Amino acid sequence: MPEILLVLAVILIFFGAKKLPELAKGMGQGIKEFKKATRDATGEMERAMEDPPAYTPPPTPKISEQAS
Repeated sequence: MPEILLVLAVILIFFGAKKLPELAKGMGQGIKEFKKATRDATGEMERAMEDPPAYTPPPTPKISEQAS
């Protein structure tokens, strides 16, 4: 717990009290975007796992007649 207080104090010193709300807002938006991207990627992977692969029949061998 003391580490968190130390980090917060350093951030307050570097950015100042006026910039803290802007910084927190930016971090909140970043976290929100990260969670959305993670959710989208997870959903895409789940959909890919649910869909069976499309059936493609094996190619039929072509028999060529050779004159002897």
